[in-house]
Amino acid sequence: MSCNKQLLLGDEALALGAINAGLSGVYAYPGTPSTEITEYIQSNAVAKERNIHRHWSSNEKTAMEEALGMSFCGKRAMVCMKHVGMNVCADPFVNSAMTGANGGLIVVGADDPSMHSSQNEQDSRFFGDFAFIPTLEPSNQQEAYDMAAYGFELSEKFGMPVLMRMTTRLCHSRAVVEATCEPAPERALSYPAKPNQWVLMPVNSKRRYVEVLKVWDELHTASEASPFNKYIDGTDHSLGIIASGIGFNYLMENFPNGCPFPVVKVSQYPMPTDMMRRLANECDRILVIEEGQPFIETRLRGVFDQPVEVIGRLSGALPRTGELTPDAVRAALAMEPLQHVDRPEIVAPRPPALCQGCGHRDVYHALNDVMAQYENPKVFGDIGCYTLGWLAPFNAIDTCVDMGASITMAKGAADAGQHPAIAIIGDSTFTHSGMTGLLDAINENSNITVIISDNLTTGMTGGQDSQGTGKLEDICRGLGAAPEHVRTIDSLPKNHQQMMELFKEEIDYPGLSVIVSRRECIQTARRHAKK
Repeated sequence: MSCNKQLLLGDEALALGAINAGLSGVYAYPGTPSTEITEYIQSNAVAKERNIHRHWSSNEKTAMEEALGMSFCGKRAMVCMKHVGMNVCADPFVNSAMTGANGGLIVVGADDPSMHSSQNEQDSRFFGDFAFIPTLEPSNQQEAYDMAAYGFELSEKFGMPVLMRMTTRLCHSRAVVEATCEPAPERALSYPAKPNQWVLMPVNSKRRYVEVLKVWDELHTASEASPFNKYIDGTDHSLGIIASGIGFNYLMENFPNGCPFPVVKVSQYPMPTDMMRRLANECDRILVIEEGQPFIETRLRGVFDQPVEVIGRLSGALPRTGELTPDAVRAALAMEPLQHVDRPEIVAPRPPALCQGCGHRDVYHALNDVMAQYENPKVFGDIGCYTLGWLAPFNAIDTCVDMGASITMAKGAADAGQHPAIAIIGDSTFTHSGMTGLLDAINENSNITVIISDNLTTGMTGGQDSQGTGKLEDICRGLGAAPEHVRTIDSLPKNHQQMMELFKEEIDYPGLSVIVSRRECIQTARRHAKK
């Protein structure tokens, strides 16, 4: 029974749905557009009263494994990350199909089409398909709320984790959501009925893999009967439409009085192939509307009983890259474009920039002045606010690939004979994925200089706690870095000359050195000052 309406982001709707469904723990590393899921749970009164686990994890892999441990004990858990975080947690995620789930386990992959703040446009649905894990894809905020309870029930019914695929526009737009009156109680401690499948030794995994394939067939049947997958008939059978997730929302925006074409709405995977065959039998051609990559479109080959023309992102009917939009859907349907208000010339796009007063600025000023003294210096960057150092006026870094890659790429460059080879990495990224790379460099005493630009928070995603705050030097020394070459300095304008001298001194040292350049993020400093 619903008894209250709230205006919620898609992220918030999913978070509230999980709490009301008896969530015991959320595990996450902040990443746009997923961050607000965990932040909502952290601030929620019920979560506080129940002491639901809601602390940030060091990275997505540790988050996945922690949630898997809670599921092992019979309680409901959720893991949240952006799409590239799925790469980081791929090892435990794929293996979680083999262990299965005991308590309900939802893994949220929030995709970022158009790369608003990401390195690529990958589509998390491929992970679910690859791992034989069922996937849910809400088309609106109400479904995001409803799918939390449904996802936990699905997970527990089939003994499998469930992947929840969100996208930027759904995560970060608001709609009215009807929520239940009272949150369900948390599950009691209980343990797996088949404990052997949680020990992935070959003798157990061989038996389990046969079960996983059988469950996958059962999940196909469940998708056909899912309340979130629908066959909606229409009067005009010249075209049939398969619309998934937010693509269905965009389709219906263009037909407020009802779509004239038959539609298969897809929000649960494996794909409801029986519905799709019916559509192909009844329609002259098929349009696939899906956010992200052509996941459904490429999998329709071999599904239909007879040849049928399929159009979508691969055919050019919809854009191959970037976010799906209602206007793009309208164009694919050969409908007249809507009139838009022209943007005034005074409103101009502004590229992102480091905040005034940001300590990263002072690091780059000093580093650039030092780099000018060398013939061919290379600076290997990482993921965070400081990646903006690639832009003018700094133009200070040469690479940025993924979390933690600065240290390992600098090491590889030094192995090739590059000098200077500088790595610059933030404090949160260092504890996320930089420590293991530093251990490689320490073990070989690689001739690189690692600058940890420490702003005492996870600044790029809004100032969440950083796992290494106050411990970075101890971590580096504990990993085996020479204590005399683990140096610390405050990244302040008044220390510019001192920073330059320190950078040059350690660059000229023929071995591994670490410089922690520390200054609190200007945004979190302002918030702390207000408090």
